[in-house]
Amino acid sequence: MIYDIRHVTTYEYESAVSFARCTLRLEPKNGDGQELISHRVEIRPRPSERYVRRDFFGTLTESIVIETAHRNLRIDSRSRVSVSRKPPARDAASPAWESIRDLAFEATSLGPSSPVGYVFASPLVPVLRPVSAYAALSFAPGAGILAGAADLMHRIRTEFRYDPKATVISTPLDEVFDKRHGVCQDFAHVMIAGLRGLGLPAAYVSGYLRTIPPAGQPRLQGADATHAWVSLWCGAELGWVDFDPTNDLLVANDHIVLAVARDFSDVSPVDGIIVGSRKQKLGVAVDVLLVE
Repeated sequence: MIYDIRHVTTYEYESAVSFARCTLRLEPKNGDGQELISHRVEIRPRPSERYVRRDFFGTLTESIVIETAHRNLRIDSRSRVSVSRKPPARDAASPAWESIRDLAFEATSLGPSSPVGYVFASPLVPVLRPVSAYAALSFAPGAGILAGAADLMHRIRTEFRYDPKATVISTPLDEVFDKRHGVCQDFAHVMIAGLRGLGLPAAYVSGYLRTIPPAGQPRLQGADATHAWVSLWCGAELGWVDFDPTNDLLVANDHIVLAVARDFSDVSPVDGIIVGSRKQKLGVAVDVLLVE
């Protein structure tokens, strides 16, 4: 499948901003069943500096500096991506989850794809005893890791309520877990915390969902903004398998990956600092259109 993606971020400031330094993570990932065909970003006002690099996780990161006084900032990202991936069935045979836990701790590499880097707590995903206990209910002794993760994903989908007004990105994980409501970022963080609490390597994935559902199927939640899901290391043979707890499905061709890292703090599409205004209004609009 080939998708055209448009991701527009706008800021409106109460007073003029004299200086802005922003970090953009808006280029879709290339590889792992996904091919980046084209990508460009238009910024107004025009930055005085623009430079790109790859961060530790392999995400293309663009840094910009704006020194022109402005009351509005517009970042317009456009991409074309080809996606072709086939996930395993949720009930497919897979290694016992305890063996995957042990293998993860035996890893000798410290690179971005090494499972050991995704076992421990991260800035937005602490390992909490109640969350670990909640996840453990899905992982009976000797259970296959795919079946256990699919069950945990299903329970989050059915026991948590999708509510865009319930949380902000700074809402602590324990509050999200106690209230049992939030958005896709919250559900991904809860699932990751539970998996890591069992010693299983779980990464945070930032990306997009197609906005036009197949005929006769309901629209997926979170389709008009950036989406988030979970990538779980299932051993050397299966590798990393992606689970979407917001929609209770294994990730296939309806998802487009922007970045993979420890949690949202590593992959925020746009962040930065400004000088000159106390208040701002943020707007985000995302369109994901199937081309062919």
